[in-house]
Amino acid sequence: MPQDAVFVGVDVSKDRLDVLIAGPGERLALSNDPAGAHQLVERLAGFDVSAIGVEATGGYERAVVEALAAAGLPVRRLDPRKVRCFAEASGTLAKNDHIDARVIAAFVAALPGRTVEPDPAAEALAELVDTRRQLREDQVRLTNQAGHARDPMLRRMAARRLARLKADVLLIEKRLAERVAADPALAERDRRLRSVPGVGPVCSWTLLARLPELGQLSHRQIAALVGVAPYDHDSGRMKGRRAIRGGRACVRNAAYMAALTGARCNPALVAMRQRLETAGKPAKVILTALMRKLLTFLNAILRDSSEWRPAAA
Repeated sequence: MPQDAVFVGVDVSKDRLDVLIAGPGERLALSNDPAGAHQLVERLAGFDVSAIGVEATGGYERAVVEALAAAGLPVRRLDPRKVRCFAEASGTLAKNDHIDARVIAAFVAALPGRTVEPDPAAEALAELVDTRRQLREDQVRLTNQAGHARDPMLRRMAARRLARLKADVLLIEKRLAERVAADPALAERDRRLRSVPGVGPVCSWTLLARLPELGQLSHRQIAALVGVAPYDHDSGRMKGRRAIRGGRACVRNAAYMAALTGARCNPALVAMRQRLETAGKPAKVILTALMRKLLTFLNAILRDSSEWRPAAA
């Protein structure tokens, strides 16, 4: 590591950014708004920054990440669970904003990571995709509640709310379709993705918004990002069962539905499902394998800018 390497940790809360510039050991407390993000960009302009770590905090980190990325600074969006595990592994059990900023700076200094690349189109889609998913979850929850309601008034209220939710979902889907159609690059990627049997508009929009790396990484890396890559669990003579873990749950859920559909209508996935069933594999193992295979198809199509060819699959 170069002697002059500077690593920065940014602990994000709703109203404040606690910053540690490791090396000079400078601490900053800034407002969590565009003005505070601009002040941070200006302050870091005087340093040769190697990496900036910002924990994902459900959206509160968005303004500072976008500002740092737009300024060309190497910012990384971090999984808070991994940062906490790193802190405990290094013997840091206490937790407050200043300590968290120091731990984040140490984390990006010690471990490699991917730098955030600005993608306004994907960010705009992601906001719509996430809202649609939340509304669909509300629909399921309200439907379940209404099924147990005995009072006629409560059932009528539930019906009105469900109608409103359904209308809102349709509006968001229309907006998503318009956003994709208005961007030639997104429209072309969407067309290629949806050419694969089993992949519908919701799956395609989710991949475009929440898996922009699709077509740019290897199929193994994509499987790991989504959380469908099986990991070993061996020790000495013990050979444990391989299992998947981690990954982007929203993308995995979309891939699950696409694989479920593809297992009935996609010739390549149908043949794979039948082969695994003949081999006696459990249903969950089969479906996970189909998800992984489907993502491999989609990754190759976008990587090569090619069309879906079932015979070659």
